[in-house]
Parts: sequence; C-alpha cells; structure tokens
Amino acid sequence: MRILLVEDDAVLADGIRAGLWLAGLTVDAVGNCADAEAALGSSRFDAVVLDLMLPDGSGFDVLATLRARHDATPVIVLTALDETPDRVRGLDGGADDFLGKPFDLDELAARLRALVRRGGGRASPLLTHGTVALDPATLSVSIDEVPVPVSRREFAVLSMLMERPGVIRSKGELEERLYGWQEEIESNTVEVYIHNLRAKLGRDLIETVRGLGYRLRVPA
Repeated sequence: MRILLVEDDAVLADGIRAGLWLAGLTVDAVGNCADAEAALGSSRFDAVVLDLMLPDGSGFDVLATLRARHDATPVIVLTALDETPDRVRGLDGGADDFLGKPFDLDELAARLRALVRRGGGRASPLLTHGTVALDPATLSVSIDEVPVPVSRREFAVLSMLMERPGVIRSKGELEERLYGWQEEIESNTVEVYIHNLRAKLGRDLIETVRGLGYRLRVPA
C-alpha cells in the first residue's frame, strides 16, 4: 500500500514512516495543507493519514477539498483533537476512521489494512489466487499453505497484482507502490522482482503483456 501521511511534527512523521515501512507500507509525508492538497491532486494513494492541526490551516479543510472532488481515497484522521465533537465532525466530514494521539503503530497499520480491504470490496483479510495466499498483516506468502519466503518489495508487487487478478498493472504503477518520493528507482527493479516471484511461485502465475505491464493469469 502507498500511504500519504500529513503530519507537521517532523520527528513524529519520521517515526510513523519507519513503523509503517516495517509493516510493508510505502509512506510519503508532507507537513501542511498546501502540500497535502498538491500531493492528492497529482498522485494516487491507497489511503491518507491526516493530522488536523497543521501550520497553514486545518486537516478538516484538506478532507473537505478531497471529498468535494469526489475522491474516495480512505482517510484516517490522526490527531490530538480526539474529543467526541471532533470525531463527529471528522467522520461526518468524510473521514473513514479516527485515531487519537498517542496511538499504537501496529493499530494504525491494522486500521489502514482494514480500510483498504473494505474499499476494495474484500471481506477476507487474505488475498488468494488459486493455491497462492498472501497475508498483508504478516507479510507472508504461501502455496498450498506451505510458506514461501519473499522480500518486502516482492511482496508489494505480488499484493498489487493479487488485488485485481487479470488486470494489467503497468511498470509505473508498480514502481509507485514500491518507492516513496525520496527513494531512487533503478531502471530494471520491477523486472527483477517479477523474475524472482516467477521462480518462487511458478512461471505461469504472472503474465507479461508486452508494452503494457503485468497481470496475474486468470484461467479461461
């Protein structure tokens, strides 16, 4: 998952980014309303973690702008303003969840997984395709319940393909899932991860669509 974190406390933002990275999430962070609105207008994110007290305005305004353009990206409000009126205002204003500070990083990661799962119309916490199963909570992959070791980024590529089997994912889309703004993208990394996944899970699982990208092969 690719997450936009809107948090003006740089130390806290770094901690959240590091914790969510360990949970398998790619996090881009901004510290004010203007940068948040620019990021949301130019990039696609699986979810947003939104502080309310920002130096150039309120997170409520960012949320209102997002929903006014009919953008359904899931939003978790993460704030010290956790009184009942604040929660009601946030949820009625379009937020999908509300978490007060201080908070537990594992809980934040679990709430993000749940939001994205529900947004994708999935009931099960697992992603399955044939005999392959992927668990976002444990970053684990198995075939016929036998564990298959994969790297963090191999897991990210596979999860994106398994979210929509048969749908072509371009190299650019996969790179967006793999790398944050501050990370350098090497030219052939997606190809390397696809090669590794085929070696571990079977060459017929992932299909190359020449000139377009990759998809999970769906039986006719």
